[in-house]
Amino acid sequence: MKVVAIGGGHGTAVTLRALKLISPDVTGVVSVADDGGSTGRLRAMLNVAAVGDLRKCLGALADPDNPLTASFEHRFDVGELSGHTVGNLLLVGLLDATGNLEESVRALAEVMGVTGTIVPASCEGVVLLASTEDGPTRGQSKVARSSSIRRISLEPANAAAPIVAVETIERARVVVIGPGSLFTSVLAACVVPGITQALAGTKAKKIYVANLRAQIPETEGYTLQDHVDALERHGVAADLVLVDERSSFANDSCKAPTRVRDLATANGLTHDVQKLATALLEEVRR
Repeated sequence: MKVVAIGGGHGTAVTLRALKLISPDVTGVVSVADDGGSTGRLRAMLNVAAVGDLRKCLGALADPDNPLTASFEHRFDVGELSGHTVGNLLLVGLLDATGNLEESVRALAEVMGVTGTIVPASCEGVVLLASTEDGPTRGQSKVARSSSIRRISLEPANAAAPIVAVETIERARVVVIGPGSLFTSVLAACVVPGITQALAGTKAKKIYVANLRAQIPETEGYTLQDHVDALERHGVAADLVLVDERSSFANDSCKAPTRVRDLATANGLTHDVQKLATALLEEVRR
């Protein structure tokens, strides 16, 4: 069973771990629009694509007993390396040497014993743009600090999606969108033109995993329907919305088919991998 997760960061990494429990044929289509922290410093220094979200998603599908996996998230705290992770440096080193983002990710995945596939949402680095009530905003970090976001787009506008990402979405049985920052993570991957078109054309069941709470200020005041509306404004129509029973959105009305389930960890701060896997598998079997 071919299953796909789209987005970036910690949320998509959790989804990938959940999907890995229900199928060996897992693909993560990951945003490369990030420009903050270690990733932002490396982008500014070397003019390369963002690798931070790719790093998190590679780690989610990697062999946990692989020595490289164990050190992948190690973050240096001294000198010029302070703040950088081993994974970011390895990815950027490969990218700088090869000039090919897909090949760099693929090579590292092979060394780490990744089960499944991690693919960047675009073949090159992109800059996230947002239209807000206060005017245009440029750059993922600045967009994340914005409110009243109406629409996002990318620069370059015609950024190409990897062929393997498009074909995998088109052939998938299930595509899981989110959880994660709505505009700066989830939609940052979905608005790559080839990805948007693939989502519109696929026969896969598209499941949106709602966040556990609004993100301040990016989605401050949003209801569950507001999240779904934002997806639809960008050409992404979910067939089903999964909502945690303790989340701030559990009692919201929503026009899209919605399933309220126990999806969060005991502290309610993140999605639980096993619970999410169980819920997704049940939806696949329906």
